[in-house]
Amino acid sequence: MRILLLILMILGFGCAKPTVEPAPTSGPSTTPIPPPAGPAISFLSLGDSYTIGEGVPATDRWSVQLARMAQTQGLNLQTPDIIARTGWTTGELQAAIRAANPPKNYELVSLLIGVNNQYRGLPLASYQTEFRELLHTAIELAGGRPGRVFVLSIPDWGASPYARGRDQTKITGEIDQFNDAAKQECQRAGVAFLDITGLTRNAAGDASQFTMDGLHYSGKHMAWWASAALPVLQGLVK
Repeated sequence: MRILLLILMILGFGCAKPTVEPAPTSGPSTTPIPPPAGPAISFLSLGDSYTIGEGVPATDRWSVQLARMAQTQGLNLQTPDIIARTGWTTGELQAAIRAANPPKNYELVSLLIGVNNQYRGLPLASYQTEFRELLHTAIELAGGRPGRVFVLSIPDWGASPYARGRDQTKITGEIDQFNDAAKQECQRAGVAFLDITGLTRNAAGDASQFTMDGLHYSGKHMAWWASAALPVLQGLVK
């Protein structure tokens, strides 16, 4: 029973009322950031534990790191608003967005969702349908502009310390199937798709890439995601 409770706490199958989490205050930096140029670029980041940054400070979340990186390049990208919670599936994220009722005028929207569908053994077909609906929602939140939305692929938690003793080959195969479905939907919708799954597989065996629970990713690792997303962002807002 104690093991079951620990797993539930890690994966966060909670039902608290969703809100748009305001952008956190940036932490101290040793590198001066030049004043960004141009109008402010508002940013909304949608997802689950990988977006909310389970186990890391708010300033280490990948999308928050991306905003800082963009600012060093002179882009006036605002620190993101976030709608995300550990444990959310596609359906739960969609319900949370409706409840939060965010404005539909963001200049940039990111989406990273699906690992909990796979973890819970939910059907791939249902994921693809719900992901398609979420993608349309993300486009609406970006003012109806698919060219201002980008999707990150699902990390492969089968390569994490938490997955030791599990069927890692099965996990990896299912993650690939879910990512293929998401990529197909992005191509149909004209939305950029960024594959970060390979980065998460490369983290295997390096404890510094993970948080204390051995399942979620450290700020050090999520900096890789942000670095990979930076040129995508630059292409979208040029």
